[in-house]
Amino acid sequence: MTGDYEKNSITLPGAIAMGTGVMIGAGIFALTGQIAELAGPLFPLSFVVGAIVTAFSAYTYIKMSNAFPSAGGIGMILKKAYGPTTVAAGASLLMALSMVINESLVARTFGAYTLRAFGGDPESILVPVLGVGLIVFAYLVNVSGNRSVGLLSIVMAVFKVGGIALFGIAGLWASGISFEAAGGDAGATGFVASVALSILAFKGFTTITNSGAEITHPHRNVGRAIIFSIAICVVVYLLVAFAVGSSLPLDRIVAAKDYALAEAAEPALGQTGFYLTVALALAATASGLVASVFAVSRMLAMLTDMKMIPHSHFGMPGTIKDHTLVYTVVIAGFLTLFFDLSRIASLGAFFYLVMDIIIHFGVFRHLRDEIGARGWVLLTAIGLDAVVLAAFAAMKWRSDPLIVVIGIVGMALVFLFVRVFLARNPAGEDSHDKH
Repeated sequence: MTGDYEKNSITLPGAIAMGTGVMIGAGIFALTGQIAELAGPLFPLSFVVGAIVTAFSAYTYIKMSNAFPSAGGIGMILKKAYGPTTVAAGASLLMALSMVINESLVARTFGAYTLRAFGGDPESILVPVLGVGLIVFAYLVNVSGNRSVGLLSIVMAVFKVGGIALFGIAGLWASGISFEAAGGDAGATGFVASVALSILAFKGFTTITNSGAEITHPHRNVGRAIIFSIAICVVVYLLVAFAVGSSLPLDRIVAAKDYALAEAAEPALGQTGFYLTVALALAATASGLVASVFAVSRMLAMLTDMKMIPHSHFGMPGTIKDHTLVYTVVIAGFLTLFFDLSRIASLGAFFYLVMDIIIHFGVFRHLRDEIGARGWVLLTAIGLDAVVLAAFAAMKWRSDPLIVVIGIVGMALVFLFVRVFLARNPAGEDSHDKH
């Protein structure tokens, strides 16, 4: 596998761009309306709480990545915590699937904003078709190699962060810094549930962890890249959330939840502002998808190398990394075609939060002394995740019980799948780390 990875091929700015690229691509464009639907008029604060929860979670990843940088970051953490077990393999696969789910979320958002620009129906079949087209584009960029991904990520991240920040400032200025999204009360449970989606908007920082071995000076730069990425996104998310809330009443934000920023741009900034916002959305989703496909394919390749998941090349030429790149885009394309944005986001939140809890618990039980992690921080991260997950599941059970069932069954099948695989193909002593 060593030859499949380009050591020192991702600089610190490239890693920051990769993290912010994934976060901003999914977070602000795909999730603002859905978060407002759950949180009510306090939806900008949901991003703040989400950032706080993410900061506690990031502590574990930073500590582990500084100690053991790896291109299979999440898989490495879980394997060191649990050994080559069903828990480690299943949770690793949950993480990979949550990232693939995120890709389909971004892809459908791209389709919705594209159609909105041309006056099309956001419910049209063209939304998933355009989304699949973007996934194919992301595949082609990734095939060209790490440096193409890194260069595109840097250019697009600068464009996005600057442009979206300007949108937020201009929107607030044009609306007289008045908050229109008032009225209604989602209640405490709704607000806490919304934090699950806010966390989803920040979880792109894990793409940095998954590419640790390819980042220059990883022991120092992985942690820095994660911290800078989260900090940048907090500022951008708050600017945009307040701009949207200043431009539209809550009911209109919810009604246009799949393309809320475009809807908010026109009354605040006029037709020109509307088209510029759509252009930003397309750039954000495109670069976010490229960065995510890059990270997921490498994570799956590392899990395969660690003998934690099965692999078949299905007659395809190339390396394992080339094959996992194909698997990633095929699964993302399937989800894009058959799930709407709300269900995609819900499924991603379920998978990610469960995986996150498993990671914190494993590090707390087995590795905290070795890596110098503070136990109370790890326990706080577990508690925060559990509260948010419970509230989100309760809200979804009332509004869409089918997606809760799909989530539970999906997770059960993941663990059953890896259990059967590991029983038939036990990992050797040379392929795992003891703890």
